[in-house]
Amino acid sequence: MDVSAAASTALLDPAAAAGVVGQAAPQRCRVTLLVPTLNEIDGMRVIMPRVDPRWVDQILILDGGSTDGTIEYALAHGYQVHVQREPGIRFGYREVLPLIEGDVVLTFSPDGNSIPELIPQLVAKMNEGYDMVIASRYLGDARSDDDDWITAFGNWFFTKTINWLHGGHYTDAMVIFRAYRKQLIHDLELDQDRWHRTPEWLFRCRISWEPLLSARAARRGLKVTEIPGSEPPRIGGQRKLRVLRWGASYYFQFLRDLLCWR
Repeated sequence: MDVSAAASTALLDPAAAAGVVGQAAPQRCRVTLLVPTLNEIDGMRVIMPRVDPRWVDQILILDGGSTDGTIEYALAHGYQVHVQREPGIRFGYREVLPLIEGDVVLTFSPDGNSIPELIPQLVAKMNEGYDMVIASRYLGDARSDDDDWITAFGNWFFTKTINWLHGGHYTDAMVIFRAYRKQLIHDLELDQDRWHRTPEWLFRCRISWEPLLSARAARRGLKVTEIPGSEPPRIGGQRKLRVLRWGASYYFQFLRDLLCWR
């Protein structure tokens, strides 16, 4: 191929452009969009039609036992659904692991808090070679319309704690709307009960693993970035957050990791 032909090909195909200069094109990730639900029929009807299936390789609904028609809606629209057996979102995450086909997990809330149109941006960043990309509610012009003063302070406080104790550079370490490599679940031991059992017993709750994922990714020095991702108000349903108990559990994990996890 002569130089002019190579230039023409480069204009049409960025991957070919990389070949012209002798650089390998980044490998495209296979992405599973994981959608946790629990009685979110109102949000599902509004949000899921805005999710283009072509953006990802798999859409997987993880349901916590809905009784409002969420499961029936998902099945009627052709989504793959797993109804978890054990209550608690981290138990659901663990149960659904064998069904995840992608090498990247993109967790997404269908209650209106996550903006579907940001999914391609998260996927594009992961294709650049990041280990995790977060849609931050507090980066740049992004904002949370779902925060009250307690949750706003809590998100700020926990994010600052992770940055201080574990060397992170986050503006939002707590949000569910993020993409990360599936292998991190095993590498960072997120799926091991021993790292969750004690705080859950102490504070009588069941927690998720996003905050611990943020802390351990920072501690390991993984390649992490954020994009701005505003949080619109919730559409229907009820907020599942248990502020004091979850907050105490997460802070326990952050402090224990400082001493016990490498």
